[in-house]
Amino acid sequence: MINRRRFLIGLTSLVTCRTYASSAVDFAPVFPGRKLSFPTDYGAHPQFRTEWWYATGWLALPDGIPMGFQATFFRVRTGIAEGNPSAFAPHQLIFAHAAIADPRAGQLLQDQRAARVGFGRAGFNSGRTHVWVGDWRLEQQKEEYVATIAGKDFSYALTLTPQGPPMLNGVDGFSQKAADPRHASYYYSRPQITVSGTVTLAGTSQQVSGKAWLDHEWSSELLPSTAQGWDWVGLNLNDGGALMAFRLRDQEALPIWTAATFMKSNGTKLRLGINEISLEPTRYWQSNRTGTRYPVEWTLKLARRLLRLVPLLDDQELDSRHTTGTVYWEGAVRVYENRTEIGRGYLELTGYGEKILVR
Repeated sequence: MINRRRFLIGLTSLVTCRTYASSAVDFAPVFPGRKLSFPTDYGAHPQFRTEWWYATGWLALPDGIPMGFQATFFRVRTGIAEGNPSAFAPHQLIFAHAAIADPRAGQLLQDQRAARVGFGRAGFNSGRTHVWVGDWRLEQQKEEYVATIAGKDFSYALTLTPQGPPMLNGVDGFSQKAADPRHASYYYSRPQITVSGTVTLAGTSQQVSGKAWLDHEWSSELLPSTAQGWDWVGLNLNDGGALMAFRLRDQEALPIWTAATFMKSNGTKLRLGINEISLEPTRYWQSNRTGTRYPVEWTLKLARRLLRLVPLLDDQELDSRHTTGTVYWEGAVRVYENRTEIGRGYLELTGYGEKILVR
């Protein structure tokens, strides 16, 4: 996506421009029927236009104070100067966004990085998850992931331990974004990840623990021309189940495509379509920095169940205009059924300001 994890590029001129390309670029296509293969598909797929690894989750400090975290790494094949073997040619770019949602701060603590691949400044591996920019990294070490971020106002070093195999979204990992199957990605999630490590705020480092979600997605097609943006959730349920759901919407905020993957507590997976799930906003919050109005509380209808999504804090707007050129809302949410909290996860809202072109 998604994803969200795992793509938030407004397609700057650097990515779309062909001025310096020696010839037309053939990005790898996404086809139905291609079986995802692990561990190979944990790694990068540089022949595709865009790819992202998206880790989000809830943490708890020793005194019980909750907070959310985000670590997102994007890889972009620019299509620029592909015939030029120089290491200075920007064939591949890495962007990274990181944030801490601390209710005591009242808004996101956030930072971002960007660099072209090469000279050790940024890179990625195939065959396993390992993507980095500067001293920020997300790396697979045996059966675990390690996320290391050193931001301007915060830092964290987290170990993420999956509790089961990847959850394939769509049809065996082929995730459509529209009725036209050209608009699709390869997409899997890793829900119910156990997290441990440290978070440093205001110079003080503390132990944390919690639960996380990791998305990995790659594709080459732009979104349908009618799409303004998307809404996405990745939810870890208290009973051990999980839910990934997203909808693409048009300029009138009407859904043009909705899909979901629901994993029951016993591991059974259900693929849900546009008539089996719905996301409806119920409360809005407006940013005093950008003026953007976001729907921060939602009702999620899932078969006969009615769930409610409530944010940890309203102001979880992330301004990534210095890297991917967009402003979006990425936030920790609680999940309620009736009045009982049944899970926690993350909600992503894009295209409420500028139109988003890639997912």
